[in-house]
Amino acid sequence: MTALQDLKYGQWFRGADVDGDGFITQRDVRMMSERYIAARGTAPEAATARLLTEGMDGFWTNVLAPMDQDGDGKIDLREMTEGFRRVLTDPAQYPEQIEPVTNYFFDLADLNGDGKIDQAEFQQMYYSVAGVPGEDCAAVFAALDRDGSGALDRAEFHQAVAEFFYGNDPDAPANHLFGRVAG
Repeated sequence: MTALQDLKYGQWFRGADVDGDGFITQRDVRMMSERYIAARGTAPEAATARLLTEGMDGFWTNVLAPMDQDGDGKIDLREMTEGFRRVLTDPAQYPEQIEPVTNYFFDLADLNGDGKIDQAEFQQMYYSVAGVPGEDCAAVFAALDRDGSGALDRAEFHQAVAEFFYGNDPDAPANHLFGRVAG
């Protein structure tokens, strides 16, 4: 684990602590998906909304809840950082650890169903889920759009998420995926 990863995970933590109480709880994780579903205007009972909620519940159960070292049902920044250090050590585990939730977010973010996320869709997702300001979203989007097509396809999106959680490159565009990381 590097200092860069600590910074990135801290940024992710701030976005995941939806209620701002200094902890991530199962309710915070659920609120992340609810907030995005509401911003998208998707009915909570829609298939994509249900899949995202189920995926986020699985992310809580399989990735986050095991980080709760003191068993209080809340994960503080230290517990989460130490947990990510233990769990997110091998990018080969991405398909099991993170890919399912990333697919659900991709499908919800792809508002027009064209198989790509354009800048407006990207900005809506990251502002509503993690409160990332529009100007940060625009800069990050431009860096992640590696082929310059004006949209992120599923492969580019997965590459960005994997780079964020597993990467150590200080110049990687995905470092700021969940908001500007001060380094």
